[in-house]
Amino acid sequence: MSLVDASARIIGDRAVGPLGFGCWRFVHADVAAAQATLEAALDAGMNLVDTADVYGLDHGGTGFGANEALLGQVLAGSPGLRDRMVLATKGGIAPPTPYDSSAASLRAACEASLGRLGTDVIDLYFVHRPDLYTHPHEVADTLVALQAEGKVRHLGVSNHNPAQVAALTSALAERGSRLVSVQPELSAVDPTALRDGTLDQAMQLRLVPLAWSPLGGGRLLSGEGVRIELFTALDRLAEREGVDRVAVALAWVLAHPSRPVAILGSQNPTRIAAAQAACGVHLDRTDCYDVLVASEGVPLP
Repeated sequence: MSLVDASARIIGDRAVGPLGFGCWRFVHADVAAAQATLEAALDAGMNLVDTADVYGLDHGGTGFGANEALLGQVLAGSPGLRDRMVLATKGGIAPPTPYDSSAASLRAACEASLGRLGTDVIDLYFVHRPDLYTHPHEVADTLVALQAEGKVRHLGVSNHNPAQVAALTSALAERGSRLVSVQPELSAVDPTALRDGTLDQAMQLRLVPLAWSPLGGGRLLSGEGVRIELFTALDRLAEREGVDRVAVALAWVLAHPSRPVAILGSQNPTRIAAAQAACGVHLDRTDCYDVLVASEGVPLP
């Protein structure tokens, strides 16, 4: 039996596909190209659209908020696309301050995102990275207030360790709310989330993990910093399954019982469509452990 789970994931009250569309590289020069890319993702079943207010400061973007603004332009020109997606964005990084989840800053970030995106409500709002100098009770107060005002539907955290997730979970529970999602890095290149308790906690708390960089930031294509044993394991499975290495790497993420959504950053419509091959890959336990051992370079005990 294959461990790869291609069924829908439920985030809050919405179903999303096992692959999601990430907007970190959403830096198209014109709105028409951006719309074509977004439509390709939605047509491929990638209805979880993940962006952040800070996207646009790098990877060829034009500045803070640029990716949200471009997405907002696309949605303004084709409003029907908004109904086809579960829209996720993130706040809490406020350059030049590294991280700021204080009440005033987090509220301002959320409201600014609403304006750039041109939407009345954000389906899934993430605290992008933990602010070590804001008490989780203050973060919870702000998030619950934004929910009560109808500005955000559901809540998540990105790049938080299990203790930080537990602290915010407790604070939200005291206020009658909860997290529905976490966003860790996860790939065959970096399987840390399998080992550090992140995915175990997600299963415990029934949080849907959104796996960012499931192709190791492109390293599974370029080979940079990747053990040759990992390439060998992935390519062997790819040949067996009649797919490419990308499909196997994505399938490996989808095989975990926490049922992650793999967030793809490709802006190429052809590659977006081709990624769906991952959903048909057959991986059993032996296959998954072979990839893990090849990635870590340490035999299982």
